[in-house]
Amino acid sequence: MLNHSLKRLLAAVPTLLLLITLAFFLMRAAPGGPFDRERALPPQIEAALQAEYQLDQPLWRQYLHYLGGLARGDLGPSFQYSGYSVAELIAAGAPVSFALGTAAMTLALLLGGALGCIAALRRNSRLDRGLMTLALLGISVPNYVVAPLLILLFAVTLGWLPAGGWSGGPGQAVLPVLALALPQVAAIARLMRASMLETLDAPYIRTARAKGLPPRLIVWRHALKPAALPLLSYLGPAAAGIVTGSVVIEQVFGIPGIGRYFVQAALNRDYTLVLGVVIFYGALIILFNFLVDLLYGVLDPRIRLDQ
Repeated sequence: MLNHSLKRLLAAVPTLLLLITLAFFLMRAAPGGPFDRERALPPQIEAALQAEYQLDQPLWRQYLHYLGGLARGDLGPSFQYSGYSVAELIAAGAPVSFALGTAAMTLALLLGGALGCIAALRRNSRLDRGLMTLALLGISVPNYVVAPLLILLFAVTLGWLPAGGWSGGPGQAVLPVLALALPQVAAIARLMRASMLETLDAPYIRTARAKGLPPRLIVWRHALKPAALPLLSYLGPAAAGIVTGSVVIEQVFGIPGIGRYFVQAALNRDYTLVLGVVIFYGALIILFNFLVDLLYGVLDPRIRLDQ
């Protein structure tokens, strides 16, 4: 276990470095700059700003300077939000994004897992076909389409929930969490159904039935845990899906999270803020995948991570 953990952590370093390099040069390759405005700045002021943020230096020197600051834990100042560092902005938006992401992931696992089990236990029934049809629809429709539809239905038409904003109230989190979770609910339901069907056909399940165990006991005690193991492998991609989805959802609902900062920074060519968010999200997804690997080895004794 220890050797496997060290190997995964060492492998994460070049992965994160590649991500930083691609993000750095792709941002610089985009047209425009952080100080471009509809009204042009005087040449002296623009030159002073370029020198202040070292944008007048060659690109390779900017890259090395950024890596040097990153090695010291410095993500640099924000170009758009004057007087704020990138680390301060991420720290301000992270609690909101974490709250939404955690709630969406929990809802997706519980609801998607339950629907997948129900569909598997009612194999080839109308309920099974209906649930899987809805799941396919949920996977196909992106969350930037789901979010306005939820606003139109529950906020505009029915008036049950607020359409946006964020003051910490639970009612304001319902629609964003639903919009984030629904695509993952659909994916998890299909995955859980397939895994549960395979588990129910296993020899030890047939033996349990032959011994006369009640179906409910067979499912809860013998089938549920093995069937849920493939969900662990999906947690990494699911976390990535929720992270990338939150970028859109926070913008649609006006939530002051990291995703909204990222969109505004990309529109305004705030290089350091975009890079900081990319690094933060990239490190988070790598960490999620690492924890999933460790948890997989703990829950399934047949897997030897040291091999």
